[in-house]
Amino acid sequence: MSLELAKITIAGENSVIVYFSERPCSRTSSLIASTAKLLQTNLSDKLIDLVPSYTSLLVVYDVLLIDYLTIKTEIQTVISNSSDKPLTTGNRIELPVYYSLETGPDLQRLAEHAKLTIDDVIAIHQQTEYTVYAMGFAPGFAYLGETDEKISMPRLATPRTIVPRGAVGIADRQTAIYPAESPGGWNLIGQCPSLMFNPSKVPSTLVEVGDRVRFKAISRDQFIQLGGTNNSASSAIQ
Repeated sequence: MSLELAKITIAGENSVIVYFSERPCSRTSSLIASTAKLLQTNLSDKLIDLVPSYTSLLVVYDVLLIDYLTIKTEIQTVISNSSDKPLTTGNRIELPVYYSLETGPDLQRLAEHAKLTIDDVIAIHQQTEYTVYAMGFAPGFAYLGETDEKISMPRLATPRTIVPRGAVGIADRQTAIYPAESPGGWNLIGQCPSLMFNPSKVPSTLVEVGDRVRFKAISRDQFIQLGGTNNSASSAIQ
């Protein structure tokens, strides 16, 4: 990606947003992840926060240690140098999912909407390697794209008040895992026993922007053995 395609805009008195492209894709996510890592390495003591998103990177810096023109130059240099080097592809992570009507109360409805069998929906969901486009909504909540259009489905018209930790959902062309119990409006198709957010670890999230994720179906017994709870999606949702 050439330097001309990256736009740096002032976001506040001590922050800028770097826009890399108009639409999210795996290459854009890789460039955002690479830029964030290089900035962290080069300017770690001068940065307050780095917040990657679908097509942009928010850079928050300490104005007592670096000014706008200097941070802009540093960002431009990092992006320019990255354009001539292989981009990081992120980590490849496999996540187990117990797909079932017990843990996926929307699985049957999604299958009917797609005019597919439940087994077809599960197979299609596993076949794609997803890119972590952004982190947000809640700590550890990773927006993964893109799902096969065959199993794309809009969010629920009325969000649920309770979605259990580990619930795997689909909303339009994205899929995600709820890292903690919370309200939510995604279509639930299963549950993952893996802990997506652990504040006692560094990094605290299991995945980061630029990582690649694949899902693997497991049985109910395996789900329990891996730390899944009996408090399944269907029993937790009222």
